[in-house]
Amino acid sequence: LVRMQLLQILSRKPGSLEMLFQIPFCQKQFPYTCLSTSASVYSKKKKGNSYEQVDQEKYKNLVHSVTSYKTSAQTPETILEEDNLFYGPPGKHRPPVKAGAKTPKNWVPLINPSKRILPVSSDSNIPMKIGLQRTKMPSVTRILQQTLSPQQVFYLERWKQKMIEELGKEGFEEYTKNLFLQGELFHSALESILLSEEKAAKEQGKDDVVAGYLSSVEHVLEDISEVKALESGVHHETLQYLGLVDCVAKYRGRLCVIDWKTSEKPKPFLQNTYDNPLQVAAYIGAINHDANYDFQVRCGLIVVAYKNGSPAHPHFMDPDLCSQYWNKWLLRLEEYMDKN
Repeated sequence: LVRMQLLQILSRKPGSLEMLFQIPFCQKQFPYTCLSTSASVYSKKKKGNSYEQVDQEKYKNLVHSVTSYKTSAQTPETILEEDNLFYGPPGKHRPPVKAGAKTPKNWVPLINPSKRILPVSSDSNIPMKIGLQRTKMPSVTRILQQTLSPQQVFYLERWKQKMIEELGKEGFEEYTKNLFLQGELFHSALESILLSEEKAAKEQGKDDVVAGYLSSVEHVLEDISEVKALESGVHHETLQYLGLVDCVAKYRGRLCVIDWKTSEKPKPFLQNTYDNPLQVAAYIGAINHDANYDFQVRCGLIVVAYKNGSPAHPHFMDPDLCSQYWNKWLLRLEEYMDKN
């Protein structure tokens, strides 16, 4: 209120500002300071004020409307009215709809609801090892290789070109050949260990190529029991694809499809294993829909072993995670079928 009176006085009687401060404030509270200030003001040559030349009466109403406006009178309703006047009625904003997860056209459940589980037999302690049937059905590996995303293809090709620059074309071919050989030897040694063939395992363990990998997975093997299948062929009777499962056994009491992987670089997280979770999910689905297997699997395990012997990284996949990757696998399978 004081500010508004001050502006009104200024608009009508220039020079009355002094009187306003001297009368209510200076005489009672700060007389000496105020006298000193006023003296310094009048000691200077008074400059002309260009605003004095303005027709005060002409703009009296305008000044009064501006100085008498109270911001405190604003309410949410008045603000909305002003916005509506200046900008028009507010449009109803809807957040962008996120694209829903793509669902497979030919969806088949991961767990087979019609599969009959047989009672445990006396020779159930012998792991199954069914030969891989060579038919026209595509393998899981082939399907994944032919449905790589453009980004995956780009990085894979860039890595290949970099290795060829360092090793030469023949050197790169030798390098990949040795990788496959190491993988085969590693899987063979694991099979001997899981079959309790101690003699064969010790002989293979002497090989420098395998020794580091076996040392790497030693702590994981302690948690594995009740092996049900080793290097065994599976095929999905409904979706018509096949594959070779490394191992089916219990890991910490839960039956899993186990996939053994070797790596020269650390892979501490599941996403570091690229398409391996899809491969495991595909094998789980195949086992559950394969009449040769009298059990069903709901979990998966990817074990990444290292040549230098550092502790392997076990990546456990619970039923929910397996279901997620199963849906992704079905989409890749559909993509492959569309291409072929």
